[in-house]
Amino acid sequence: MDQNISPSTGDYTNSRIYSLQNAVYLRLETPLGSYWADPSLGSRLHELRREKDLPRIRQLASQYASQALQPLLDDGRADSVTVDTREGRQGWLILLVTVTDGTGTPHQFPHPVRIA
Repeated sequence: MDQNISPSTGDYTNSRIYSLQNAVYLRLETPLGSYWADPSLGSRLHELRREKDLPRIRQLASQYASQALQPLLDDGRADSVTVDTREGRQGWLILLVTVTDGTGTPHQFPHPVRIA
């Protein structure tokens, strides 16, 4: 049971969650290697901020997200993770992350990624 972190603002929402939402958010939002306690925590999504909105970049964002979320599968907190992409408003890409937890319940988390 954790406090919910909003992916759009990065602030607590004063509600409790019982899913892997915070783990997904922190792994996608933290630049890879920047967290002192665990250098393997994070993603390379921050590298896409200056890239154009192309199909190749959407595929790269999906791969970066999958790599960042692999530890959830490795430590057994999730049974499966899938990442799809869709276009957001101008300058944004939306990652649709679906995580199936240990009980077999799928949870979908939209995550915005800034691109040029």
